[in-house]
Amino acid sequence: MLAVSALIAVYTVARTVRRRTAVIAAALTATALYVVVAYPMNSASDPEGGAVFAWVGTFAAVGGTVRTWRDYTAAMEERALRAEARKEEEARRRVAEERLRIARELHDVVAHHIALITIQAGVAGHFLRDRPDRAEVALAHIREGGRTVLDELGSLLHVLRQSGDEADEAHPTEPVPGLSSLGRLLESLTAAGLSVRHRQAGRPRPLPTAVDLAAYRVIQEALTNAHKHGAGAVAALLVDYRTDALHIEISNPVRTGPVPEAQGTGHGLTGMRERAHAVGGSFRAGAGASGRFRLEVRLPLPEDETPADVPSGSDTSLDATTPRGRPA
Repeated sequence: MLAVSALIAVYTVARTVRRRTAVIAAALTATALYVVVAYPMNSASDPEGGAVFAWVGTFAAVGGTVRTWRDYTAAMEERALRAEARKEEEARRRVAEERLRIARELHDVVAHHIALITIQAGVAGHFLRDRPDRAEVALAHIREGGRTVLDELGSLLHVLRQSGDEADEAHPTEPVPGLSSLGRLLESLTAAGLSVRHRQAGRPRPLPTAVDLAAYRVIQEALTNAHKHGAGAVAALLVDYRTDALHIEISNPVRTGPVPEAQGTGHGLTGMRERAHAVGGSFRAGAGASGRFRLEVRLPLPEDETPADVPSGSDTSLDATTPRGRPA
């Protein structure tokens, strides 16, 4: 009875404690059983003594095996739980990123056109009686801006209703706004009353899609802000194609005096900063001592080994609609 109790104790210890502790406990138990049971009966060479050590070793091995299997099962369950938690965290992160991307797109699509519509509505109201021809032109711009924002919102909402694969199939060749559309953007701003002095430096070259879209949206938002919040309805735009980066600089005079109402949501600068950082770029904006608000964005580009046709820093383009002799 003593031997059975000892063997059960060895099994229990081996199943519950660390291997080293179990081995020590099994060795001590085997020695004690040998001394108590086998040794008094005969000499050390009697098979009874070997059987004691064999039984103790067997029960210790079984207990250790059970403990190893239990630890393995627990580790697998914990690994599965961690994997599920990581999967859920990744899903939440992707949802948050997608919500942020949609918010940026909605802001960029809506804010720019609504700002121009608001400005043109003010122009139409001002000239409605004295200059109906000017009011009619402003109303035409309002209609065009309204159609544009509805078209862009319709495209965006259509994509949001589709799954990822369906969205790709539905719009396989839909153009993404980029610097190739910069001329039309400047024309719309000029029609709304903003005088933009546009300079281009460096050698233009094809840009990665993400960088091209980020550059266009940053310029769109910055010039819209300059029109809404700046002084004198003038702004300067520099697009500099450098060897390793696209450098964008936009500046406009800062408005002094009381700040008008309806200054916007305040998300414009945040959205531009996020767009720049999303492609590995940098963003800096603020009012300087010169009385101008300056915005600088650097978007990294793949290194261009082709010699530049135009030296960096030279004027390559001046918006044809910009009045001569009017400082930006």
